Amino acid sequence: MKYRKLGRTGLKVSEISLGTMAFGRWIDEKTSDAVLGQALDAGINVVDTADVYGRGMDVGDPSLLGESETILGNILKGRRHEIILATKGKARVGNGVNDAGLSRYHLHRAVENSLRRLKTDHIDLYQVHGFDPETPFEETLGTLDDLVKQGKIRYIGCSNFAAWQLAKANGISALHRLNRFQSVQPEYSLISRDIEKELIPYVESDQVGVLVYSPLGRGILTGKYREGEKPEAGTRLAAGEKRLELLLRDNPAYELVERIRPYAEARGWTLAQFSLAWVLSHSYVSSAILGASKPEHIQDALRYADQRLTTEELAAIDEISHTLTIIR
Repeated sequence: MKYRKLGRTGLKVSEISLGTMAFGRWIDEKTSDAVLGQALDAGINVVDTADVYGRGMDVGDPSLLGESETILGNILKGRRHEIILATKGKARVGNGVNDAGLSRYHLHRAVENSLRRLKTDHIDLYQVHGFDPETPFEETLGTLDDLVKQGKIRYIGCSNFAAWQLAKANGISALHRLNRFQSVQPEYSLISRDIEKELIPYVESDQVGVLVYSPLGRGILTGKYREGEKPEAGTRLAAGEKRLELLLRDNPAYELVERIRPYAEARGWTLAQFSLAWVLSHSYVSSAILGASKPEHIQDALRYADQRLTTEELAAIDEISHTLTIIR
């Protein structure tokens, strides 16, 4: 495993992070423990979760949210010191009017609840899970700064922010001498490249770390889904995941997979291995968050994770992306 600095901090993060949305949602605690063990054995040192991850995401029951954090709190016993623990808050986690958002009220409650579920006294990287147009940045950033000074959070980051939102937030932090967002977590893969237009130029200029999620396009870039064919039982598409269905409907994903397949085969790699290497071939990516529901998923994905694509391969992929209007 190789490691990269997280933005302008001195923190070293593994090029691959473990995403735990599956924990408690699709896999039980025993399987989650096996996945975590495989990740740690492979040298992964970042484990990413969120207070909203759990079965409640699918059934609309807030009482079933947070299961990912609860499972992590159970299985990290004796191993907490080995990882950079990252979680997120902002999403609705209850039925109360203030059970969502980035207000001082909600963030304090969200952090305390995450600490309790995770059975830890601090969170290494706390990320706001999205932009909240109803709460002033000054309130959110002031609250996060207080939590850092209290020792409950080490670093702060954001997820799903546009370039202007991140730039404005860090400008306010600089003006008021508050802790700033040291990282951003956007979606990024061969079939989702919108961040290259504005977000990436900004983070490169201001040294913000980038932890990308869905580097395998929600499983599309493994090649397991084929147009016109019924998805295999047990897959996210078979389970009816709406965001995946929309991605396949509004994106030339099937054609892209077939166009890049020869490049993967020329290297003797799987599509997933090639797609992950493509993401990591971009120096602005600090780490790619890899979701896994089986230990072997990590083994397979990491087999060639230390290798980079050639300049010629990257140019060929860009040409395909332009042709299919994935790069606009």
